[in-house]
Amino acid sequence: MTTGGSRRIGVVYDVDGVLRIAPLRRQWGRLQALVAHGSRDRRSLLGMQRVLGVLADGEHADVYFLTALPDKMARPLRVALRHDQYPGGTLLMAGRSLISGWLFGAGLERKRTTLDRLIAADPETSWVLVGDDAGHDPQLFADVARDHPGRVAAIAMRRLLEVEDASTHTDGDGPPIVRAPNGEELLPGLREVLGLDEAGRGSRVDDWFLTESQRGNPATRLRPWTEGNEVQLRVHGSAYYRILAARLATTGPGDQVLFLGWRGDGDQQLGDDGPTVSQALADAARCGARVCGLLWRSHLSMFGYHVTQNRRLAADLRAVGAEVLLDQRIRPLGSHHQKLVVIRHDTDHPRDQGSADDVAYVGGIDLVLGARDDIVHRGDPQSTAAADAYDRDPRHDAQLELRGPVVRDLHEVFVERWVDPTPLVRLPWHVVPDLVHRLPQRASRLPAPTPDPPATGTCAVQVLRTYPRRTPPLPYAPFGERSVARAFIKALGRARRLVYVEDQYLWSADVARVFAAALRRAPELHLVAVVPRPHHDAGPNPAMIGQAEAMAMVHEAGGDRVQILDVENDEASPVYVHAKVCVIDDVWATVGSNNFNTRSWTHDSELVCAVLDAERDGRAPADPGGLGDGARGFARRLRLELMREHLGLGSDDDPILDPDAAAELVRTRARALDDWHAAGAVGERPPGRLRRHTPVHEQVEITLRRRWITGPAYRMVLDPDGRPLRARLQRTY
Repeated sequence: MTTGGSRRIGVVYDVDGVLRIAPLRRQWGRLQALVAHGSRDRRSLLGMQRVLGVLADGEHADVYFLTALPDKMARPLRVALRHDQYPGGTLLMAGRSLISGWLFGAGLERKRTTLDRLIAADPETSWVLVGDDAGHDPQLFADVARDHPGRVAAIAMRRLLEVEDASTHTDGDGPPIVRAPNGEELLPGLREVLGLDEAGRGSRVDDWFLTESQRGNPATRLRPWTEGNEVQLRVHGSAYYRILAARLATTGPGDQVLFLGWRGDGDQQLGDDGPTVSQALADAARCGARVCGLLWRSHLSMFGYHVTQNRRLAADLRAVGAEVLLDQRIRPLGSHHQKLVVIRHDTDHPRDQGSADDVAYVGGIDLVLGARDDIVHRGDPQSTAAADAYDRDPRHDAQLELRGPVVRDLHEVFVERWVDPTPLVRLPWHVVPDLVHRLPQRASRLPAPTPDPPATGTCAVQVLRTYPRRTPPLPYAPFGERSVARAFIKALGRARRLVYVEDQYLWSADVARVFAAALRRAPELHLVAVVPRPHHDAGPNPAMIGQAEAMAMVHEAGGDRVQILDVENDEASPVYVHAKVCVIDDVWATVGSNNFNTRSWTHDSELVCAVLDAERDGRAPADPGGLGDGARGFARRLRLELMREHLGLGSDDDPILDPDAAAELVRTRARALDDWHAAGAVGERPPGRLRRHTPVHEQVEITLRRRWITGPAYRMVLDPDGRPLRARLQRTY
């Protein structure tokens, strides 16, 4: 690779600080970082793979991985680097002894000799030296630069021991030294000192989507992504339920109706005049369709969970020949949170093609009481009269309707869980009640998924999931899958202008760290997040600690470029935001079941669809991010539809097409509505429904007890971490 001049660049990365088992000196640095919390705690390996990828410029630069490990450890080291998504390169094994030479950090002299030999062997190359400050990299790299003047183009140092903002400086005549807490924040400084052009190819799907290896789960049958799909947004439960009822009414002999859910309320009406969830699914079964479902069994009812409702729906459908299993194959304190309905039709076409009428639905809307709200947001008409309704508030939510080849992949998501031979429940207090209620303990055999439906649209869709690593292992994800987290990390690495989020929680500091890094890297980036309004009369609770850390972290990173808001209806009643939506630069968009917390990114089962539309929206700005991607039809329509609703814009897109203008209009209208309320709600109500979300740290004092006792309890119970220990230590996914 050559930089802005004509220099040929090579990269040396000291990987002893990123291995799963590190030398003791580096382990101490990791432990220091692991126990630290607060808005300025940004230490992680986030983005280090991308740093090397940018420097390597595809496959044209020389990348060397330096380690004090001996030669006999070369093979496991290659496996570890490949598993952690580092680009290919040459190993520089500088060690002799595994114990005295590596574990106790005695490899400085041999690393120095190895680097001297490498630099002498290639006099035409300038070198970028990459490492961290927890070992001897600062001394090693400074000595190499001093003794080889002009041969080191830059030093990149990830800060692990101290948390400070990214900085670039030069010691005397030496090379520029770029320091930052993580790879995402290292990149801007490295691009500047090396003269690298930030604009990329912009038209490749894998610039945004995870590749097959980046998913990190070779056991799955899912493809990296599919193209030629039609994707439509269904905002609000009433719109989704109406369409779902109509689609279920078209099923007949040989068709399949497959669904996954967190909860199922059989008495929830899909329309004002019905049918109910039970009736719609039972009618499909009576007409000859194969109806199969997997619902989370849930924890015990005495703790406020909904096993009774799920059991009732399973019994209703079993009576008409359908099959619903209650699935408790989870980690302790976990849940199955995926929301999916797949409808596949029998077809007279050759068996190498599915039906053009096949359809799937993915998002945040379950088949539950309380979800059938509409754009007016007065709540589900049925929930106010239902004795067991768990949420009576007006609710804002979103679902995707998908057609095309992606339906086959979503079918596979269902089948992988359905055919898992692990018993559905194992604990005696689960097994015995299920036997008493005659719930099925094993799944019957399903026909093999039919082939892809024909291409019908312009969208590439990537199916993303979270599965934890658990015992016994999941056959389709034996080491877990965290492709939801990995996809957000990759996409946020390209964010430049606007990240629009709707989310139920936004609680976790580990997730907020990813957004904060993007805000620090891209000085023009806005973050607009719409979340539920807190219940001020509920008093302090453990979740407030996690939310305080997360929101303080993004505010500290982005300042007034960060807006966190909640929603009320025209009668000033809070609207519960249950949607899980993200749009980045009007290019990449996701809708799914995931929330932005550690639980959803690592611990529970989740299902998300990321969409990259080949159709361009040519309205200015035609390329908001400036990277050549262009505004994409679906992502821009999704953002505009949601923002129009919240801002009271009707059908007028013009005020919010530009990211800066959209962020400013959000700020202006939210301030006007806040001021109107503060003045006693006198006079005409300002347009829009957005209010400034009162930061949690303004409601609750973060005392030592809450930080060191309540906070850890929150992270263990309410927002647990399902990652392996090495990923937690490295703060990666």
